[in-house]
Amino acid sequence: MLKRMFVAPDPGRTRLRFASRAVLGIAGAVAVCGLAGHSLVAAITGGLAALLALFTVGDATVRGQAITTALLPAVGFPVLAVAALLHDVPVARDAAFLAVMGAGVYARRWGPRGHSLGVFAFMMFFATQFLHTVPRQLPELYAAVLLSLCAAAAVRFGAWCYERRLPPAAVPPPHPGVGLARTTTRQAVQAVAGGAFALAAGQVLSDQRWYWAVGATWWVFVNTASSGETLVRSFRRVLGTVIGVALGLVVAVPLNGAPVPSALIVAVSVFGIFYTAAVSYTWMMLAVTVMAGVLYGLLGVLDPALLALRIAETGAGALGAALAVLLILPVTTHATTHAWIERALRCVHVCTAEAAARLAGSGTADPAPRVAELEQLLGKVRLSLAPLVHPMSPLRARKERARQVIALLDACADEVRGLASIAADPEASHDDRLAAACWRVEAAVEALTGPAERGRASLRPAEVPHGSVVEPALAHLHGLEKALAELADPLHSPPRTPLIGA
Repeated sequence: MLKRMFVAPDPGRTRLRFASRAVLGIAGAVAVCGLAGHSLVAAITGGLAALLALFTVGDATVRGQAITTALLPAVGFPVLAVAALLHDVPVARDAAFLAVMGAGVYARRWGPRGHSLGVFAFMMFFATQFLHTVPRQLPELYAAVLLSLCAAAAVRFGAWCYERRLPPAAVPPPHPGVGLARTTTRQAVQAVAGGAFALAAGQVLSDQRWYWAVGATWWVFVNTASSGETLVRSFRRVLGTVIGVALGLVVAVPLNGAPVPSALIVAVSVFGIFYTAAVSYTWMMLAVTVMAGVLYGLLGVLDPALLALRIAETGAGALGAALAVLLILPVTTHATTHAWIERALRCVHVCTAEAAARLAGSGTADPAPRVAELEQLLGKVRLSLAPLVHPMSPLRARKERARQVIALLDACADEVRGLASIAADPEASHDDRLAAACWRVEAAVEALTGPAERGRASLRPAEVPHGSVVEPALAHLHGLEKALAELADPLHSPPRTPLIGA
């Protein structure tokens, strides 16, 4: 876990800029709310809105991100109103909460925008439970959310829009399907069922903080696409919460709501949430738990018993998610893994072809966007293989094969990044050996994504003469060929349990 946090690659320092900008945007949002004379409850709601706008909005273009940010109040304000009006009507409130939860998961079928709007709607309902919002507070909360979103947008799209200098973000399209064959539909049903279990269990544990259990179930489902991924995410959420509570006892409880140090801890926690989200869900949950503890300190209700209750509620929510994905319309890990690995391998081929065309003198070829897409796809591969490589997995043979696949795909990505950097050099040259090597990479990808027998038989990397001087581009292509050839064994053997190509 430590290695994943501190050694994970950060090309272009994207995660560092993402986290730093979030701290500035959220701090600006809270400051604007303070200058406007809003209450602490309104400032926290506004800060949460800014955090969600900066964290969840992930459209491929800056223009798309701006449109999605502008649409957030359209879904957030009605949900805030419904949640506040139903606050003292438990049955109706609970039914509405589950409906928002199911709709939020189902909205992922419309891509990044649907995902962002669904998360924002759910968290606005969650915030009313967290802050005990009542109808008379709605005008102030609306104003705080609008001010905060404007402040966050000013930082993201004005003061520090680093995305304008980058190629458009690659967003892998969702898997196709109709009705219950669509993953988002099945997960929406699972989320409602898991949320209902979490809601009931959470209310048994506490009639005041039951929403923690529902929130745990919700966040376990976010960004997962199979039963295995959801189970691993449930475990990591509980682990991160336990460690965060232990740290909260040392950090948040002694502060006792002191404003200045509390604000500093919240800022550090926000940075941690954004910086670790892409590489370690456990670390992210640790940061979230510490931040929640400090906020409860500011609200004057923090004590060790409350932190212990958070662990119990989180466990109930994680259990609800686990039961739902195992018992209701399960989405198999194998099918998801197969699809993401195949798409990653085909992206390797496209990256190589773009780089070769650029080296050949093409003015339109550009491997950079494809490299960014490959990073996204490799993240999906790691997520889908997480159940197999988890320390608690009993399937030792498949665990070792999954680790080999991840390591070799990472090696492919390293070679592709190196090749793309060489292709970006205007003085780099092209010769027939590059074309031949790119053709062999294409053949290797076709072999790997085809039937297992053809994959094992067709992968033969070209030999490099001993003592020869190989140009940098060719060196990367030979390294890529070697990694693809070595992928045949873990992907296709043993024949009865292939990871791909069955």
